[in-house]
Amino acid sequence: MAEKKISQGLKSALELGPVLLFFVAYLKMKEEVYLIGGTEYSGFIVVTALFVPLLLLSMSILWKLTGKLSRMQVLTAFMVIFFGGLTVYFNDEKFFKIKTTIVYGFFASMLGLGLLLKRSWLEYVMDDFLPLKPEGWMILTKRLTAMFAGLAIANELVWRFMSTDAWVKIETFGFPAALFVFFMLQASMLQRYSDEPEDAA
Repeated sequence: MAEKKISQGLKSALELGPVLLFFVAYLKMKEEVYLIGGTEYSGFIVVTALFVPLLLLSMSILWKLTGKLSRMQVLTAFMVIFFGGLTVYFNDEKFFKIKTTIVYGFFASMLGLGLLLKRSWLEYVMDDFLPLKPEGWMILTKRLTAMFAGLAIANELVWRFMSTDAWVKIETFGFPAALFVFFMLQASMLQRYSDEPEDAA
């Protein structure tokens, strides 16, 4: 099925809206404690529980409007459901903080394993976004493996030595911004190894 086009503004709102709402809700509910089914849950846990269906709803709307979800979006949905569910089950905000280390560490490990096998598993996940030649995928995979490993270490330092408020802000905005800057810095390499056909003169 061909992908339907929607406005970039609507697409961005559906992709980023749940994250921003999570942050706003956290600021309003962080000091509260909620009694649900005889168990006390902090505002942080409740916001996490609300974030999961909200993200799935936004992805469902995006799929309905465009007729397509990328492999990266499907992987993100799986991670959110899995770790969000475990966070609520354990009822411990520390697990949610460690989750970020686990996710970045998992990505670094899997990409690193692919490199050892002389394969770029990043290509399988991101080829919808980046048409690159094989050598370009290998270069990007090596760099992103190092980036994910660095983010995993950074998350451990942040949640262990800084406040929950600081961690939420850095996890919500700081780490995504770091990844954005990372990809911006790869622009020249991505252009050099682009697999898109050049326009005819």
